Amino acid sequence: MTVANEARDRAAGSAADPIRVMVVDDSVVIRGLLGRWVDGDPDLSLVASHRNGKVALDDIERSNPDVVILDIEMPEMDGLTALPLMLRKKRDLVVLMASTLTRRNAEISLRALSLGAQDYIPKPESKSEVTTSVDFRREIIEKVKTLGARARGGQRPGRQIRAQAVGERVVPLHSVTPPAHARPTGFRASVKPAMPRPAVRPYPSVRPRVVVIGSSTGGPQALQQVMRDIGTAIRQVPVVVTQHMPPTFTAILAEHLGKAAMRPAKEAGDGDVLQPGHIYVAPGGRHLVLEKNHGQAVARLTDDAPVNFCKPAVDPLFDSAAKVFGSSVLAVVLTGMGHDGADGVKTIAAGGGAVIAQDEASSVVWGMPGAAAQTGQCNDILPLQEIGPKIAKILGGGVR
Repeated sequence: MTVANEARDRAAGSAADPIRVMVVDDSVVIRGLLGRWVDGDPDLSLVASHRNGKVALDDIERSNPDVVILDIEMPEMDGLTALPLMLRKKRDLVVLMASTLTRRNAEISLRALSLGAQDYIPKPESKSEVTTSVDFRREIIEKVKTLGARARGGQRPGRQIRAQAVGERVVPLHSVTPPAHARPTGFRASVKPAMPRPAVRPYPSVRPRVVVIGSSTGGPQALQQVMRDIGTAIRQVPVVVTQHMPPTFTAILAEHLGKAAMRPAKEAGDGDVLQPGHIYVAPGGRHLVLEKNHGQAVARLTDDAPVNFCKPAVDPLFDSAAKVFGSSVLAVVLTGMGHDGADGVKTIAAGGGAVIAQDEASSVVWGMPGAAAQTGQCNDILPLQEIGPKIAKILGGGVR
């Protein structure tokens, strides 16, 4: 057998292997429901179901899951306590936090991201809503399958690439890099051949008057690094962010971004006049678009239908920014699943604005930035750690 045939057979065998899923929740109803959904998908396999973090932790090595859906509030050992202990036992484990939409749980979920969780899944408020919610089921299955690809070496759609890692200390919420026990050092390289680097355009000569950013999975951590790295440069322009997040979460995200940038930050309100040096975050459940009113750029919130299955969505923000600011837009597409933002990138480029996409190696998921890059309309495709400094340089007039 040739080396090429062996590689092909190994890839086929791995692709045929279902992603192994563990469900950890103190509700027997939720455990049963999620278990049925997982086992009902041919790409997934339920390998364990547990009532609390302690039992799950004791079973990690035996069950060997690729993905754990981890509830936050449980007796004996809660999800936040169990998370770092699980990651110490299995470094390449993908953990999705599950919680209802309370402020406390939103804070805990964002904290869990800094401790190594890959994403969060907001639960509907009641068990009856959990049972009947099509969106909840779709989101769980989509995230498990996409993020589960990390443990399978990137051989499924939406593949994951190794994230950056730093020293041994446990890092705070505003840091993008997970602690050492959460480093994905066990991830295998993809057998796919490297794709050609997408074409990029020259930067426009116009200095930006607004920065608009779109992100999803992995976005909260990436956004905080970008805001921290931009530094004082954003005193010159408003920054408008659409992160795929539910209500409550977006208000807390705005607070964290403000702390990271040391600038005023808030959930955008309908009619807010955009102020230089201020950060505006699209509220969960509403689209954020920009309009011109009496010569001033203002935020508008709409209750239009989801775009790309998302609400808020990035495309409406990007499209409206191009209409209001024309060639003076600087758009950034960070890590995230799907292709939201790609159409908006085309609109911004057509209007003469600039676009930066995060590169594949530093993205948790190279869906959104990958789709943006593949339009051929980006001006740069950069590692996360270079995006903030590049924005600062552009705002300072240093890129022409």
